[in-house]
Amino acid sequence: MLGPVVLGVVTSFREIYRRGQQGWPSRFVLVQLPNGPLWVGLGASAVAAVGDDGVVGDGARIVATAGFTIWAIMELAQGVNWFRRALGAGFLVYLFVSRLR
Repeated sequence: MLGPVVLGVVTSFREIYRRGQQGWPSRFVLVQLPNGPLWVGLGASAVAAVGDDGVVGDGARIVATAGFTIWAIMELAQGVNWFRRALGAGFLVYLFVSRLR
């Protein structure tokens, strides 16, 4: 099955995903496609944004916080370079401080 045309080259969606997981730029990764916990955090944040202040909104905020926390810990422990590890540490600090309010 053929995928979209990217920079004049026909590639599969699987290849695009694989390249996105490797990150960009390849010598010093700053950006990469989200992993599972980050997808969960982003999705739950979207539900919380449109949800009510009841059970659905509260549950979505809890799931979002858990997803972002897991993602940040994974970046801190397994980040490919110092920038990605600092990103995880900084986001953990942000989550902690934002929950104190």
